[in-house]
Amino acid sequence: MIIMKKTFYFPSCLLLILSLIITSCGPGKKLMRSEAKVDKLQRDSTNTHSQLNDCNEKVKNLNQAKVSLQNDYTSLQNEYTAVQNDLKAHSAESKMTIADQAKRLKTLQDIIQSQKDVMAKLKNSIADALMKYKSDELYVYNKDGNVYVALEEKLLFKSGSDVVDPKGKEALKSLAQVLNNTKDITVMIEGHTDNVPITTNMFKDNWDLSTARATSIVRILTIDNGFDPARITASGRGQFHPVKTNETDEGRSGNRRTEIILSPDLNAIFKLLYQ
Repeated sequence: MIIMKKTFYFPSCLLLILSLIITSCGPGKKLMRSEAKVDKLQRDSTNTHSQLNDCNEKVKNLNQAKVSLQNDYTSLQNEYTAVQNDLKAHSAESKMTIADQAKRLKTLQDIIQSQKDVMAKLKNSIADALMKYKSDELYVYNKDGNVYVALEEKLLFKSGSDVVDPKGKEALKSLAQVLNNTKDITVMIEGHTDNVPITTNMFKDNWDLSTARATSIVRILTIDNGFDPARITASGRGQFHPVKTNETDEGRSGNRRTEIILSPDLNAIFKLLYQ
């Protein structure tokens, strides 16, 4: 009898223990599941807030970009309007000046043609005035719109001297008479030598000699024959601009020369171009 009570008691206790275990485990799992859901919801909420903040920042940036584009568009409109106004103004000005430009061009052409006529007449007048001189003493020619009178050394100077011979003075007097009757020209006197070195008490080198010779001719034209000093210039170019070879006596003789270069006065043209 006692054994049966013990047998019955043990299973009962076991069932009671299992029941307690089952009863205690049920609410714990639910709690864990609830906590997990809460954690997930919190994470989702955090992500949602982060995305919302990103969206708000993008909206802010877009609004700023919109304002900037509107400002740029307004600025471009203003610039376009300014350009249109400038084009209209320039168009009106161009229409006003086309006739003036055509008139200026016609005036310029007339001046150039007039100068050509003056220089052609001057060349003929000089050739006539100096026709008694031989071609190996002087010659007259045109170059680059200028009239050149090339005077050989044997007509003007003794070797190594800057003193003009009487025959040369007579030629210069005839030339001065033509020049004094011709307005609106300028005169350049250029002295030239061959390449044979020269050293004297008066002249250190060929450059010095060529300059002294040019100056002597300037004095004869201005002081002795009344040509306007303001219209004449003297320069020496030494042996550096030969017209013939310096390898022969004949070539060197041709290089020992004085050139009188007559040019049209360009002041009228410059004034017209830059007014």
